[in-house]
Amino acid sequence: MSNKSGQARKRAAVTHVQQQLAVSQRQACRAVTQPRSTQRYPAQPNAGEHRLVKQLQQLSRAHPRYGYRRITALLRRDGWRVNRKRVQRLWRREGLQVPVAKPKRRAPGVAAGTYPRRATRPNEVWSYDFVHDQTADGRLLKWLPVVDEFTRECLALPVERRMNGAYAIGTLAGCVAARGAPAYLRSDNGPEFIAGLVQQWLASSGIATLYIPPGCPWENPFSESFNGKLRDEFLEREELHQPGRSPSAGSRASAPVQP
Repeated sequence: MSNKSGQARKRAAVTHVQQQLAVSQRQACRAVTQPRSTQRYPAQPNAGEHRLVKQLQQLSRAHPRYGYRRITALLRRDGWRVNRKRVQRLWRREGLQVPVAKPKRRAPGVAAGTYPRRATRPNEVWSYDFVHDQTADGRLLKWLPVVDEFTRECLALPVERRMNGAYAIGTLAGCVAARGAPAYLRSDNGPEFIAGLVQQWLASSGIATLYIPPGCPWENPFSESFNGKLRDEFLEREELHQPGRSPSAGSRASAPVQP
């Protein structure tokens, strides 16, 4: 943004029109709608405003998240007799603004160094991801399908109102007890999946993690395919009411579902 005031820009425009079109000052002022008295009046330096601008810039640097309203309050606290509109005018003239806040980025999970793109045998790669739905009363439901990528078999399909990292561990522990531990577990970077507790349990169980890049659901195709069929063939066709208690992790894993 230019540091020139509106009158200064008009004076410059009148001078430019005079030079480029070789017209008189009267004609240039008429074209720019600038009073000739204003054009001829020399701008007087304002020492008080210069000090105010310096203080304004210092406060802006010290408090980058403050807008002109809060800066006005700080100036008044420091003894400046200024109103908000004057601070706003100087704020805009100097091109000051609150920088756009950048969203915090969650650290992604750490994936294994080398891993197969596709499973080559049963129990080599499992994948899991949440499916969200709601009951007829509008309350949320969370499903957690665990899928063997080679056989396309759903090893567990628990549903609860809420699920956290500890619940995910319980679900996986039931599957491991029934099937043995897989070599790899594929998932996105959801907070439940990258939680330290989950990663510690996976490491102690000898299961390597395969975290897909953020915003790339196609990197987890088997979970996405199963979840899509679950939603299309069941969740979109049935109205769900208050669910009963979910069975234990062991019983969930002992009754796999074949899509």
